[in-house]
Amino acid sequence: MNIAVCLCQVPDSASVIGFVDGALDRSRINEVMNPYDEYALEEAVCLKERIAGSFVTVFSVAPPSAKEMLRKALALGADRAVLVNTITEPSDPYLIALFLRKALIACYGEVMPELVLCGKRSTDFQHAEVPSMLGELLGMASVSGVTSLDVSGDNLHLEREIEGGTEEITLHFPAVLSAEKGLNQPRKTTVRSVMEARKKPIDLLTVTVEETPFVFMSSIEPYERKKVCHFIESEKELVELFAKEGFFL
Repeated sequence: MNIAVCLCQVPDSASVIGFVDGALDRSRINEVMNPYDEYALEEAVCLKERIAGSFVTVFSVAPPSAKEMLRKALALGADRAVLVNTITEPSDPYLIALFLRKALIACYGEVMPELVLCGKRSTDFQHAEVPSMLGELLGMASVSGVTSLDVSGDNLHLEREIEGGTEEITLHFPAVLSAEKGLNQPRKTTVRSVMEARKKPIDLLTVTVEETPFVFMSSIEPYERKKVCHFIESEKELVELFAKEGFFL
């Protein structure tokens, strides 16, 4: 079974987030593998361990700095790592899905992988759109937020949490799935696996996309939290305050 895993890097939550001229100050940011992508990668490696002959390839549309993240993916059990090189780093989810589609076609040709795994969403922009878009572009069935996965022959038995309960889904290969927290417990790297991963190459793949992005991020500015506390003596005073602040139309 061929399994593709799509990874992205995000700022470590412990990093100091700064801004310079409407852009992130990346000099103060430590970037790591997206936590939701860790669940996707772990599930791919678990499937490889259970199904003989499986091969896991990880893809990332990212700048050259993502090589360390890809080496971590190799240390965690991936067999091949592909860094998708672009002229500019896309921020539009649709463009990212297009880049990933072209990268998959370039690597697999006409025979697409049986399974494409992604994280449910990235922890920076929280779009949660790329997996579904990629599934549509590849013409594959797509299920988001998977919390349980079982493979039986050509069938995939899935579970995902929905409002008020759990949804059970059965579908056939090929498919694009996005992993939710709780799907598994990601493993840790070992010194030996890290050393072995450093000997493996990172494949560079240049991909071009002619489409115009639907969403263009012009700048990023810090959100200023203004906390104002009012002590209210009566309901009438509360209503008057709401009217003054424009809460009533």
